[in-house]
Amino acid sequence: MKNLREWAAVQELHKRKVPILRIAKQLKMSRNTVKKLIKLKEEPKYTRNHYPSKIESYMNQILIWRTSPEYDFNGTRIFRELVRRGYDGSINPIYRALKKIDEEKTEISRDATVRIETPPGDQAQYDWSEYQVVVNESARTVYCFSMILAASRKKAICFSLSCDADAIYESIQELYDDLGGVTLELLIDNPKALVIENNPKSEDEIKYNEQALLLVAHLGTELNACNCYWPRTKGKIEKPFQYIEEQFIKGNTFSSMEELNRRGKEFIRDWNGEMHTTTRRVPNEFFENEEIQALLPLPNTRFRMKALEKRIISNDGYIHINTNKYSVPIKYATKQLKYRIVYGFRIEIYTEQHDYIMSLELQDGKHGIFKNPKHYEDIKVKASKSIPQIKRDFTSTFKNGEAYLKAATGLFQQPSYHARKILELLDLYEPEILDKVIAYAIANNKLDIKSIKQLIRNDFFKIIADEVKTKKVIKSTDTDGIIRSLDYYEESSEVTAL
Repeated sequence: MKNLREWAAVQELHKRKVPILRIAKQLKMSRNTVKKLIKLKEEPKYTRNHYPSKIESYMNQILIWRTSPEYDFNGTRIFRELVRRGYDGSINPIYRALKKIDEEKTEISRDATVRIETPPGDQAQYDWSEYQVVVNESARTVYCFSMILAASRKKAICFSLSCDADAIYESIQELYDDLGGVTLELLIDNPKALVIENNPKSEDEIKYNEQALLLVAHLGTELNACNCYWPRTKGKIEKPFQYIEEQFIKGNTFSSMEELNRRGKEFIRDWNGEMHTTTRRVPNEFFENEEIQALLPLPNTRFRMKALEKRIISNDGYIHINTNKYSVPIKYATKQLKYRIVYGFRIEIYTEQHDYIMSLELQDGKHGIFKNPKHYEDIKVKASKSIPQIKRDFTSTFKNGEAYLKAATGLFQQPSYHARKILELLDLYEPEILDKVIAYAIANNKLDIKSIKQLIRNDFFKIIADEVKTKKVIKSTDTDGIIRSLDYYEESSEVTAL
């Protein structure tokens, strides 16, 4: 059968009244063919009889074996599998079928996918990404662990200096805590800390890490490992990492890992308050209105792979970790506490009964001493016992301090003793009031501490009469607070004298 172009040429020449013989010579075809094309009023269509090949009944299975990321079989593997199923032909038709499949597959973008939505509470997706971040003026490799609720798209993140099994298990629990509950399923990638074996080309069951199975049993969820080398299976968690890098990581520096985590969580909280471009809903609102009710409750304790380390706190309130010393509340001095290092930077300290006490940031270097003055409030010295320091504190605190020390020098062997006792009264009275008492004491030549206390008891209102009119002058507002017992200081002076 002649093609469409030749049919059109015959029809055109015939309309011009060109003789059949001349048309045949011009187009180099027989007169009979010209006659048939003239009679044919519609363009010719090529048809042929269909003879099914031996592999036609197997084409659906061949398509799956060739295109699915779980298989991706080559021709010889497909041939061997088909023979087991009864195929008795040669391998050549299989290769021809595969060539056609591969050609058609290239016409579809590799990014083409079918979006899967899950009901609220069913699934969370978990993964991490690596960033270069300036922390404490040094470029550090940090790992951003992230989790997203598949339904509401509510997200949570935390940052770590390590991505070992301890960090992975801890981050899963922390992120579930941040999200406020546990999903029925946790979709994950295939790190060795979670998945031992996941071979998409075999029909063997996925083999999970035993510790990971203990973790999910503790949480009440189930692991679901996505296909290897097929990240779009967990596309909801993959895409946010680019946004985090562009909108949060780039251009920012952080004084510590704790600050990085704090600001990162604030960033995610704000982002959860913005409309999601796919669901067209605000994740926080979707979560509060629908998903929170579908989540499983959080466990009361944390799952840990390793036992906590033990340390005896020194009598000056320090815990020794990796050659460095860190202060803890002084009430734990000489006691045994437990600790662990999380994410490669955070030290968590617990009692022997595993009650949480506090967190510290692991410091670089060796033999450093890191002290927090608040840890020593319970034994804080009310006034220095160093004579030079007493004099400096006294003259810097009171306008009449220098005059008092000069006047007291001729009266006492150790004026600093009385000055120190006056400084201790700052627990009861404002510096301005004590300054007026000191001025009154100088004028009346009553400079020893007992006389000054007596002045406060007997002449207090007379001394501060002008101040009472304008402002509140003592720290306590009740009557008992105005005239308070000074027995404590008398007892303290007796102890000092002993």
